[in-house]
Amino acid sequence: MPDSNKGVLYGASAYFLWGFLPLYWPLITPPATPTEALFHRMIWSLVVVVGVLLVRRDWRWLDGLLRSPRQLLLLTAATLLITLNWGCFIIAVTSGHTLQSSLAYFMNPLVSVALGMLVLRERLSRAQWVAVALGVVAVAVLALDYDTPPWLAIAMALAFAGYGLLKKSVRLDGVQSLAAETAIMFLPGTAVVVYLESTGSGTFLSVSPTHSLLLVGTGVLTAVPLMLFGAAAQRLPLSMVGLLQFIAPVMHFLIAWLVFGEELSAVRWFGFVVVWAALAVFVVDMLGRTRRASRPPRAAAPEPTAEPG
Repeated sequence: MPDSNKGVLYGASAYFLWGFLPLYWPLITPPATPTEALFHRMIWSLVVVVGVLLVRRDWRWLDGLLRSPRQLLLLTAATLLITLNWGCFIIAVTSGHTLQSSLAYFMNPLVSVALGMLVLRERLSRAQWVAVALGVVAVAVLALDYDTPPWLAIAMALAFAGYGLLKKSVRLDGVQSLAAETAIMFLPGTAVVVYLESTGSGTFLSVSPTHSLLLVGTGVLTAVPLMLFGAAAQRLPLSMVGLLQFIAPVMHFLIAWLVFGEELSAVRWFGFVVVWAALAVFVVDMLGRTRRASRPPRAAAPEPTAEPG
């Protein structure tokens, strides 16, 4: 199988797994609280990625990281943002707000573009300005329908876009980065879980073996898609990866609507249509830029030579 086809297979598999995640967390909460579920995700993700690193014998990066206070600071900030993103996601899909999760990941490319403009001083094309403006309109429309801004979606989108921005300066691959991030949260996460178990509020040891396995499985469901995504990113152009990323929020939207039966009023439909229009503008602009960048430069015209007189 050609590498490009493998890349599409790996990428689609990663985003399909992420797309099914809203169905997994309600199996755990209740009886577990979102906080307990979040810290179990951190703990078991670290166990999984350490196992992968042991197989790969990939530890050289650790020495360089520990010798770089700047990299450690960036990773700590990124860890706090991804923890916020994961926590809001778990709350959203276990409290009847999976549509907000879908909205967050539809908005994420637009928020990333806006952050690039505000933080990195990147210039936006006219199409990108239109896309960002439509995204703002969509959030305003949905805020009117919810009677309050969709805070979970906004927090998730901002946290994930900020996480991506910080990761641009961290020289680690996906598995190494996840290992570092979950290691940073391992001690506080373990302390919380031990406290919950010791006070009788924890559910890991007291509910059932199936529930315990489901909590352990959060680490597998975090690490495996990330490794598939890393394999896809090595084999595919960025534009194709960008298109594949919309698989997950489409699945979240369908799960919220068709499985969880969340209400989709006419105003919410309109808000999502505006978001999709913004993404259509964004994708068309992205594909156009990729096509122009891939064109070979035109050969220079030959210099005229003087005819012998």
